[in-house]
Amino acid sequence: MNTLANIKSAKKRIKVIAKKTELSKRRKSMMKTAVKRFEEAITAGDLERASEKFQFAQKKISQVAAKNSIHKNAAARKVSRLAKKLQQLQQAAE
Repeated sequence: MNTLANIKSAKKRIKVIAKKTELSKRRKSMMKTAVKRFEEAITAGDLERASEKFQFAQKKISQVAAKNSIHKNAAARKVSRLAKKLQQLQQAAE
């Protein structure tokens, strides 16, 4: 490992930060994938599948927010926007 840190604790912090960054990226990727699958269901116009994918995406977004990978208000905003899209699809289906 090639770092500028000289102090042992600073070297450890660099390692810890790298691990946390990797975990955070993984969580965000899972969340983005769930949202993308929901968007695909919306585009296809499949209300039943979209509802199922919405529940899953909402769960993933909440999990990511709970681990502080994204801010809780950002999570609420994302869920709200997804719910709005689902509601528009439901109204179009009627």
